[in-house]
Amino acid sequence: MTIPEDPTTPADPTPTQSGTQPHPHHDLRRLADEPDEPSHGRIPPMLIVIILLSVTLAALAQLTLKAGMNHVNDSLAPDTFSLNGASLKALLAQPLVWGGLVLFGFSAIVWLVVLSRASLSFAYPFAATTYVLILLFDHFVLDEQVPALRWAGVAFIATGIFLISRTPHTS
Repeated sequence: MTIPEDPTTPADPTPTQSGTQPHPHHDLRRLADEPDEPSHGRIPPMLIVIILLSVTLAALAQLTLKAGMNHVNDSLAPDTFSLNGASLKALLAQPLVWGGLVLFGFSAIVWLVVLSRASLSFAYPFAATTYVLILLFDHFVLDEQVPALRWAGVAFIATGIFLISRTPHTS
């Protein structure tokens, strides 16, 4: 007598080297696609890491572009960048500008991963983290004076990002 197959069992299970079925928690493909238990609104930590990676790359891109444009303006002195032949030639010759654009490209690719896993209304406010990162860089690395009102504005942004991170997300 044959036992009918359980319809909830996959048709082609992959046995381990010992011939036994893998434990569901050890199947990495399954872990990447679906949680074992409902999340009840909890945000997967890896989603936050991916969002922060994209935002950090975008902030680095901005900083690199700014440094590149400073070099462009130095090469055009006493003029500054404008849409003319000399400016465009200086722009195209500046490696930091190209580096900033490449960083933006990487940021965009990582952002596509974010968008595949979270709703835009959840993920997009995290892009404001670039304001926080750039202000911190200006203050601590470039040693620029940051007015108190700007610190207050960034504190509001950080608070908003924190509140949004506490909300349930969907993809």
